[in-house]
Amino acid sequence: MAEKIVIIGSGPAGWACAIYAARANLTPVIYEGAISEDNRLKGTLPLGQLNLTTEVENFPGFANGILGPDLMMAMRQQAERFGTRIFTEDIVRVDLSKRPFVLEDTAGQMTEAHTIVIATGASANYLGLDSESAFKNRGVSACAVCDGALPRFRNQPVVVVGGGDSACEEANYLTKFASRVYIVHRRDQFRASKIMAERTLKNPKIEPVWNSVVDEVLGDDAAGLHSVRLADVVAKKKRVVQATGMFVAIGHTPNVKFLNGQLQLDEKGFIKLPQPFRTYTSVEGVFAAGDVADPVYKQAITAAGMGCKAALDAEKYLAEKGVH
Repeated sequence: MAEKIVIIGSGPAGWACAIYAARANLTPVIYEGAISEDNRLKGTLPLGQLNLTTEVENFPGFANGILGPDLMMAMRQQAERFGTRIFTEDIVRVDLSKRPFVLEDTAGQMTEAHTIVIATGASANYLGLDSESAFKNRGVSACAVCDGALPRFRNQPVVVVGGGDSACEEANYLTKFASRVYIVHRRDQFRASKIMAERTLKNPKIEPVWNSVVDEVLGDDAAGLHSVRLADVVAKKKRVVQATGMFVAIGHTPNVKFLNGQLQLDEKGFIKLPQPFRTYTSVEGVFAAGDVADPVYKQAITAAGMGCKAALDAEKYLAEKGVH
């Protein structure tokens, strides 16, 4: 018998969707992802990117902040409390041409579903350095809005890597907290829009480091990241910049490979949502929520809100189709 709703992904969008769907008696199934070395390296283990962070200070309801893993586990437990069934597997294939839809997981299990919610998130792109991985969440971050206000970055110099709008936005945002922001770009001018580039260059707390790349992240077990070694690709020289943080702003890759091109994507690879303010995708009965369909905000609270909307959209769709 086909499931009423299958949710793929276990970040804030997935769990919020599961909570709403469960309370609507849709008996949801959620695939939270497999615990594997491949997922660890990609940052796609169960409970999403928030599970890899430390202090979360901007999620409403927690006046004193909450640890990312604690927040995600609480969401998981809440969804489970209302009857959500959880499978710790990845979905590796879906067939959206059939009704009901057919999904295959990493254990070889086949599942049929009347509706699917894609909430697989988007993985931040990193530089790929071993030293960078060693100091993730101990100075290395891919989200200034998430982490910039943390004590370790306040009144300290930090580094931003990138040259597009996202990097410039992150650099400007970080000037609220950091004493100085070095923005490292491999070219001699930003790729960002003209207005964003001008704003960045006019900010007295931002120092561009042109024609340069990160050679190594430096730190120790006690303090975490304490400096970054940069390599000038033109002068062929290296320098060390003292900094307590490095924010990588070179884009995100939506986790949509398993869809095999069956849903319409935008030019950046995010799932396209044809109807404003709704979570409908290009295939009827398939919905998307969270960072996988959000190239703009990429916040836990916006993802959770989209998860709620996806559950309500799926519930409405099922009612229209007479699936109870």
